[in-house]
Amino acid sequence: MSAAKWLNKVRWDENGLVPVIAQELGSNDILMFAWMNREALTKTVESGEAVYWSRSRKKLWHKGEESGHVQKVHEIRLDCDEDVVLIKVTQTGSVACHTGRHSCFFQKLNGEVQNAEWVAVEPVLKDPGVIYK
Repeated sequence: MSAAKWLNKVRWDENGLVPVIAQELGSNDILMFAWMNREALTKTVESGEAVYWSRSRKKLWHKGEESGHVQKVHEIRLDCDEDVVLIKVTQTGSVACHTGRHSCFFQKLNGEVQNAEWVAVEPVLKDPGVIYK
């Protein structure tokens, strides 16, 4: 299958992006959610490391370029609707989140509807001030 053919199978949104879930190989922890455009997905396949599209910075973002917490990609999957990508990764340094935690999904909803609150349930593994200088 040519590059254009496999890339064309992905149902890109109106901005040319596809949502991506990064899942840790082995533990199956969901580490983060991000976006890729065609170039990011191509670079991810070529390099074997996760490359995302930063919507806020409007540029490609090689995960770990500042922090050193690179994601080594082992497998890439496309969901049944062909509009969400799942990448199975090894997270170097055990930190995927810019808050210094293992996963970006560290807040858990506790309580009943009327008094529910989000509670941090994962520890900070590394001070973000040390990670990002």
